[in-house]
Amino acid sequence: MADEFLPFSRPTISPEAIDEVVACLRSGWITTGPRVKKFEEAIAAYVGAPRVLALSSATAGLHLALTALGLEPGDEVITTPMTFAATLNMIVLAGGRPVLVDVEPDTYNMDVGQIAAAISTRTRAILPVHFAGLPVDMDPLYALAEKHGLRVIEDAAHAIGTEYRGKRIGGFGDTQVFSFHPNKNITTGEGGAVVTRDQKLADSIALLRFHGMDREAWNRFGKSGNQHYEIITPGFKYNMMDMQAALGLHQLPALDGFIRRRTEIAARYQEILAGWPQWTLPRTPDYPHRHAWHLYAPLINPAEAHMDRDAFMQAMKERNIGTGLHYRAVHLYPYYRDQFGFKRGDFPNAESISDRIVSLPLFPGLSDSDQDRVIAAMAELFGQD
Repeated sequence: MADEFLPFSRPTISPEAIDEVVACLRSGWITTGPRVKKFEEAIAAYVGAPRVLALSSATAGLHLALTALGLEPGDEVITTPMTFAATLNMIVLAGGRPVLVDVEPDTYNMDVGQIAAAISTRTRAILPVHFAGLPVDMDPLYALAEKHGLRVIEDAAHAIGTEYRGKRIGGFGDTQVFSFHPNKNITTGEGGAVVTRDQKLADSIALLRFHGMDREAWNRFGKSGNQHYEIITPGFKYNMMDMQAALGLHQLPALDGFIRRRTEIAARYQEILAGWPQWTLPRTPDYPHRHAWHLYAPLINPAEAHMDRDAFMQAMKERNIGTGLHYRAVHLYPYYRDQFGFKRGDFPNAESISDRIVSLPLFPGLSDSDQDRVIAAMAELFGQD
């Protein structure tokens, strides 16, 4: 019905996935076990990666990947201000110092051309974010990293299924971190995974994700298991559960279909809104890529719209249509202003985007009539024919 609330995102979960979760519950094995192992193998096959470690969240993945680098006080990690706060939070919690470069105004991805000027003798890694599922231009970024001997940890939370020059993110390069949060392109409820080609880093993450034990619970409590274990290093509790992997095992085969539908919806927004002065629409780069369209996030033009972003979001809510804010530029949060001296004016492109960005409804189950409802509500608000 037209008066029902339309969220900006909703997961698509098949009856088969629900049956798998029920089967997992009935099996009596609900924490980390054989389904997690199978899900890791499925991700590895999908992206073309040798090593995948499933975790409780992408935030956990960033934390462990950065911790495994052995950052020391004063070590720097270069990233973008246009991201969720977890990206910078994990740099800090892993012992590093975030160094920011501004973003491109039309793609919202970090401006690779500005990275070289941000590199110092303390730089240890570059952490690009594939914003909304659009890949950063990785060839020049990796060339720069190789030149300076830097690691690359890709925040690919939005980018499961994204492709760059014919290769899937996760299938090349250094290390990538995926998210399976409910609003991402596939979900395990909560969850994430680290993909890497570095065996030493993978071994470190495998230890750190479960208390620093040399074996996980499912290798101890089975019939052939041994209750004895060793603590190799102090670790965390970041393991994925079989209940989560049960969802993921059915989500992953549907991913390409989800992306096709997301692409259709995004293309329709782009076509219909192209002549609207109230919006500046996202643009895509010329290099070959597949956009995963995790988000469709145009920029409102307040003068032409006669309202700012927050007023627009409220007006849409009053019409029972949900929108999202992804994201406020991280350097403007009090902690990062106070701790690192960031201020408004440091990254003008990110700030302009941060002030104006809004995510419109986009998920595979969004019908054309749902999208028509979104567009009609905006036309009414803006007086647009």
